[in-house]
Amino acid sequence: MRITPLDIQQKQFATKFRGFDVEEVDAFLEHVREEMEELLRENANLREEVKRYEKQLKDYKSIDSTLKDTLIATQKMVEEYQSNAQKEAELIKREAELKAEEMISKAQERVVKIHEDITDLKGVRSHFKEELRRLIESHLTMLNFDKKREEEIPDEV
Repeated sequence: MRITPLDIQQKQFATKFRGFDVEEVDAFLEHVREEMEELLRENANLREEVKRYEKQLKDYKSIDSTLKDTLIATQKMVEEYQSNAQKEAELIKREAELKAEEMISKAQERVVKIHEDITDLKGVRSHFKEELRRLIESHLTMLNFDKKREEEIPDEV
């Protein structure tokens, strides 16, 4: 059974011959009652404080859990972004390599075409020179023939 300050205050002791000093017992009981009231108030305050701290702890644990979840989600998102960025970079790199290969291939085709054109032009030039030489030789032959004819035919003056 719990004793309250009121129990202490209302406690009556039977008196016997040569018993205790009633005033001293009453004063002591009053002192015990006051101490007990103070202890009970302090106990109640401490319980309230414990409840506040427990609530605070619960709130902090909830915040901690939320922060951990957020951190994990953020970390996964960062890893996804990094993975996607890496994939995109690889794709861009492959596209660039393909374009570079295509450009090199076209350039090589143009080089081959230019070499073919040069070869064709050399052939045309050679053919043109040959034709020009024949034409000049033909004209020279005609001029020589004309000169011989003039020498054979005396001038009729």
